[in-house]
Amino acid sequence: MAIINRATKELQLKIVYYGPAKSGKTTNLEQVHANVQVPDETPKSKMTSLATSSDRTLFFDFFPLKATTIKGFKSKFSLFTVPGQVIYNATRQIVLRGVDGIVFVADSQYDKMPENIETFQHMQDNLKSLNLSLDDIPYVIQYNKRDLPDVAPVEYLEYVLNNREVHVPFFEAAANKCEGVFETLNMITKLLIHKYLNK
Repeated sequence: MAIINRATKELQLKIVYYGPAKSGKTTNLEQVHANVQVPDETPKSKMTSLATSSDRTLFFDFFPLKATTIKGFKSKFSLFTVPGQVIYNATRQIVLRGVDGIVFVADSQYDKMPENIETFQHMQDNLKSLNLSLDDIPYVIQYNKRDLPDVAPVEYLEYVLNNREVHVPFFEAAANKCEGVFETLNMITKLLIHKYLNK
């Protein structure tokens, strides 16, 4: 849940990267962490990762990202990922608590469509279990792994994953090459800032 401190002029927001196993959620955060620019006097925060042999992210990656001052507020974004495998669904729910914005990272490969659809539905179910609705949470979709040979056309991905009453922004990406990573992050942060600072 967003923390707006009007006395100190600080805005703290939580962004969760959600998607099927191996879709590139952790890679997105690794690229952000490796490439984000921080002021010289500010030490770069550490990224915490818990991995298992079956899934690269068992619990979450956490990266507090301070942004520039907007409307007089210093913005701080905490970035998390959820574990991709369904067996860790309880952990997904824990990570989603207090979420302000979501980046759904889809695997663009044709044979990953069932996993994309299933994970998107699980995300909605998990939000519902927390008394949240995707209709009330800013989110964007990233179609990752566009550099691989057997990828579905964007039009097909849009039909499968972004065919809702409200069409959300989407980005093509190859997170391993840092392509589309910051475009995706910039859009979700813009949506969040618009929601919380333009009231």
